[in-house]
Amino acid sequence: QVQLVESGGGLVQAGGSLRLACAASGGTFSSYRMGWFRQYPGNEREYEFVAAVTQTGGTTYYGDSTKGRFTISRDNSENTVYLEMNSLKPEDTAVYYCAARSPWYGENLYDSSSYDYWGRGTQVTVSS
Repeated sequence: QVQLVESGGGLVQAGGSLRLACAASGGTFSSYRMGWFRQYPGNEREYEFVAAVTQTGGTTYYGDSTKGRFTISRDNSENTVYLEMNSLKPEDTAVYYCAARSPWYGENLYDSSSYDYWGRGTQVTVSS
């Protein structure tokens, strides 16, 4: 079983950048497909897909609202997945969660229910 801990959230002005990190422990990190999701204030029932990366890091996926501004990457030697967020907008304000799943049998990676393990989240606030 893997434990996930996010870091790097904070308060930033619109147009600014942040880099989130998710450190994993337990399990074999390189076997996990990793994803980032977010929850908006007052909407704790839904997770919006942000980005995902395959086990080797060779393929990445993005949500429509983050494509072109966010970049997901992973370092399997450091058991860490990153989310580089640029050109941040006030509507990016949310709690960001790291998620993992292994093995992967072709589940829908855009769906939060496909992931077995979750971190506790890190708050990102973008001021206008």
